[in-house]
Amino acid sequence: MGISQYIKEIGRGKDGARSLSREHATDLLGQVLDGRVTDLEIGGFCLAMRIKGETPPEMAGFLDATHARLQRVPHNGLTTVVLPSYNGARKLPVLTPLLALLLARGGAAVLVHGSATEDRRITSAEVFAALGQAAQTSVPQLQAGQCAYLPTELLSPGLKRLLDVRRAVGLRNPAHSLVKLMNPCEGAALVVGSYTHPEYALSMAQTFALVGAHALLLRGTEGEPVADARRTPQMDAFRDGERILLQPAQAGSLASLPELPREVDAASTAAYIRDVLDDRKPVPAPIALQVAHILQELQRQPTAKTSRTAKVSPP
Repeated sequence: MGISQYIKEIGRGKDGARSLSREHATDLLGQVLDGRVTDLEIGGFCLAMRIKGETPPEMAGFLDATHARLQRVPHNGLTTVVLPSYNGARKLPVLTPLLALLLARGGAAVLVHGSATEDRRITSAEVFAALGQAAQTSVPQLQAGQCAYLPTELLSPGLKRLLDVRRAVGLRNPAHSLVKLMNPCEGAALVVGSYTHPEYALSMAQTFALVGAHALLLRGTEGEPVADARRTPQMDAFRDGERILLQPAQAGSLASLPELPREVDAASTAAYIRDVLDDRKPVPAPIALQVAHILQELQRQPTAKTSRTAKVSPP
C-alpha cells in the first residue's frame, strides 16, 4: 500500500486517527527508510505521527523495518551493551561516555551510537573526541573490554535522514524513539533505553515487552541512557520481554550532591571523566549502581562471557 493511504489513516487528527497494525507499520517505515517517498510525504508522516502518537504495535513494526535494514555490528559471541546517545547535554554534563568506559573497564563490549539532533547541546561524540577517542568510520566488531562510538548513518542512512527531519520541522518523530529501542547487533545485546517523560516510560516498556527485548530501562539524564548522578532513578530489566524491577527510585531529600563540573562543554566533561577513571574523583553512586546492574545482567545471559579482569586504559 502506498504511503498516501497510510497517511490518510494516521493523519485524521488526535481523535480521528487510526492506528496501524504491526505489519502495516513495517511496510510504511520500510518505504520511508528505502527512500521510496517524497520529502513532502515524509513530512506528512512525521507530523501525523507526532499528533497521533505511536502505539506499541506500531513501534514494534517500525523496529521490524529498521532491523531488516541495519548494517549490524558483527556477532562477537558476547552480549554487547548498547547505549543510544541522542539527547546530549543542556544543563548537566553528558556522562554517557563515562558509563560506557566504566562498563568497558568492567569487561563489557560497549557500543554507543548516536547523532546530534539539536545544535545547542553537547553530544557524546564531542566528549569522546575530547577524550581522544574518535568516532568509528565503519561498523566495528567489538570485543570484551572495548568501547566504540558509532554515528547513526553507518548503521542506517535512512534512519539518519529521518532523524534530521527534526531540524526542518522542529518536532520529534518515531525515529527518535526507534533509536532508543533498536538492537544494532547481529548477536545478543543489552539495550539501555532511557526516557524523559512518564508517557514514554510506559510506551517503551510496552514495546520492549511486545518484541521480547533484552534491555534495561530508566529515566536518564536529560534523555541520555546514564543515571542522573545526583539521584538514583528506578531501573527495570527486560529479559525476553519480561519486566523485572532491579532498582527502586531513590526517595527523600538528598544528603549531599556529587562534585560535577560546573560547565557542560566537552572539554570540562572529558576532564571530569578522566578524574573519575583515574580515581581522583569518585564514581557518582547512581552511575556505579547502574554499572553494577548492567554487568550483572550480562552475566545472566549464556553468551555473556564478560571478563571482569579486562581493562580499558583511560584516554
